[in-house]
Amino acid sequence: MRQKPIGNFITDFFCLELKLVIEIDGISHEGKEAYDKRRVNYLKSLGLNILRFDDERVKDDLEGVLVEIENYIKSFLQTNK
Repeated sequence: MRQKPIGNFITDFFCLELKLVIEIDGISHEGKEAYDKRRVNYLKSLGLNILRFDDERVKDDLEGVLVEIENYIKSFLQTNK
């Protein structure tokens, strides 16, 4: 699902079954390091894992990003059998 509100925060992508939040950071995140840190701490306190990708990397290396997400999923499924 895209842009899922969790608490007072909006996440870019969220999958409850995988306990996974995917964040795509672009220029809108510049200067918001304190906000992002609070959001990450809150999401982690809920037992969620966060994968962050720079928007330029998504544009330039989508296959690498997808491999990283796939590796997370494989690891999650392996440890949560």
